[in-house]
Amino acid sequence: MFREEIKVLDCTIRDGGLINDYQFSRDFVNAVYRSICESGVDIMEFGKKLAVSQEYTREKYGIWNFCDDDDIKRVIDSHESEYRPKVAVMFDVGRVDLSTLVPCDQSPVDMIRTACYVPDIDKGIDLVKRTKYLGYQTTINIMAVSAAIESDLIEALEQVNEIPEADFLYLVDSFGAFYSEQVTYYLDLYRKHAPGKELGFHAHNNQQLGFSNTQQAIIDGVNLLDATINGIGRGAGNCNLELLLNFLKNPKFDVRPVYKVIQDEFVPLRHSIEWGFNDIYGISGHLNQHPRQGMKLRADKKLKDNCYDFFLESTRSDDVDIA
Repeated sequence: MFREEIKVLDCTIRDGGLINDYQFSRDFVNAVYRSICESGVDIMEFGKKLAVSQEYTREKYGIWNFCDDDDIKRVIDSHESEYRPKVAVMFDVGRVDLSTLVPCDQSPVDMIRTACYVPDIDKGIDLVKRTKYLGYQTTINIMAVSAAIESDLIEALEQVNEIPEADFLYLVDSFGAFYSEQVTYYLDLYRKHAPGKELGFHAHNNQQLGFSNTQQAIIDGVNLLDATINGIGRGAGNCNLELLLNFLKNPKFDVRPVYKVIQDEFVPLRHSIEWGFNDIYGISGHLNQHPRQGMKLRADKKLKDNCYDFFLESTRSDDVDIA
């Protein structure tokens, strides 16, 4: 599949950080950045840009939950390269301190992605407008649409369509619940009610469909695609960057640096944190549920593989109590 307009956004650190409270070492992030530069990926998302507070501290939740400009600059300066990807960070509605945000021409950040749920679309739109005013490229990522009331989602899409400040509108399969026909259905819905927006797609791999659903989004004309190295991400993870680059067949991409960083950094990392498909996350995806309960179970060494018990509990059977 070759289409020159397609751009790839790597969200390895941002989505992967949901597993370990963003406690990635600087050397690890430097290695990821180097691989993204050398592979020709278009955009690298470094993490979230949350407001520091007494509850949310850099020590407890990791520097990539806050993405200070100086921390990003240190990573960029760690690798000399003729090619540099655009830099993105993510805002969460309700957890942002805009007073710390400088104009884009004074920052290493090029793109700010605003994540919000359907009920918070007004707040999400406000953040998009404010960040666009400061010169950043923008996306609005509507979360958990598989669980949203469709009429509410349509209203949100129509609101987004009215604002020129949103450069991209994302379809996000937060729970890894979609099959390919649902990807097509929702993309058609987005185009019908937000016809003026370029679309992006972000997949989760709860049912081992992250890659295939991203392929479906490509077939359906989406030109901004998210992926992570080795599929790292919350729970079952995301579409694998290495598989996506192979599939796109664009000569500007070189997948070899991605495999190199997998071998050097991600294989050892699997000894300390877990990601990827298992039957617990498959059940969560099948039932269109947030994987938080599955993640809680996987943290219990004695019960982590009790998929039968988990299925009964998740479908509200009183026969088995996995707690």
